[in-house]
Amino acid sequence: MKINILHMYPDLLNLYGDRGNIACMEQRLRWRGIDVETHCCTCREDNIDIENTDIIFIGGGSDREQKIVCGRLLEKKDMLSEYVENDGVLVAVCGGYQLLGKYYKLEDETVKGLEILDIYTEQGSPRLIGNVVLSSDFAERKIVGFENHGGRTFIGNHTPLGKVVVGHGNDGVSGAEGVVYKNVTATYLHGPLLPKNPQLCDRILTQALKRRYPDFKELAPLDDSLENRGNEYIVNRFCK
Repeated sequence: MKINILHMYPDLLNLYGDRGNIACMEQRLRWRGIDVETHCCTCREDNIDIENTDIIFIGGGSDREQKIVCGRLLEKKDMLSEYVENDGVLVAVCGGYQLLGKYYKLEDETVKGLEILDIYTEQGSPRLIGNVVLSSDFAERKIVGFENHGGRTFIGNHTPLGKVVVGHGNDGVSGAEGVVYKNVTATYLHGPLLPKNPQLCDRILTQALKRRYPDFKELAPLDDSLENRGNEYIVNRFCK
C-alpha cells in the first residue's frame, strides 16, 4: 500500500510548525509499513496530479501570502471541489481553513474563497490567541492546539471539529471550533496539530486508506504513550 500526500504551497503557507503535520502523517504510515510520498505544489511548480493524490494539506500564512495562494487555488477551484465531493481527504489549518469558504475579509478588502465549505470569515478584534482544548466526537481524547487568528469564521450548519473547553474557537462566541465535512478536516489549531493528537491523525490516514483501498479495514495500533503525554500535559495545564 502507498499513500500520496499533496502539500499545497509550503513555500508560502507554513506558520507555527504546520510542516510538522506532514511529518507526523508520513511517520505514522511508515511505522506501520505503509509507503508514503509527499509532493509539493509551489508557486514555481504547481501542477497537480489529483488522481494520484490521497491527502491534500493546506497550512496557514500571513494575509499577503494567503492572498497569493488564494489566487492560485481559485484557478484549481473546480478540480479541488470535485476532489472533496468525491470523498477526497483534505486537511486545512488556519489560513487554509479560511480559504475553503465563500470569502474572508481583511481590513481593507474581501477575498473570494473556494466555496468548498459553506462558511465565511469576517475580521474581528482583538486577535484570538492562545492554547485550545476541545472535546470532540472525532477523538476519544481531548484535541489540543494553539490558535492565533483575527478572523471570525461562521460555519452555518456544518459540523464543528469540536466544542471549545479552553480557548476561543471559530468566532470566540459560539463555542465551536473547526469544521468536519465529508473527508475534510479544517481547523484554526496550529502547533503543529497532529503530533499531539494521534487519534485525529489516524482518523485522517484511515479515511485516505479506505478511499484508495476499499478493502482496507483499520490501522495497526501504535505505542502512543509519548504523544499522549504531550496531549495530557496541555489538557492538565489549561483545564483547571
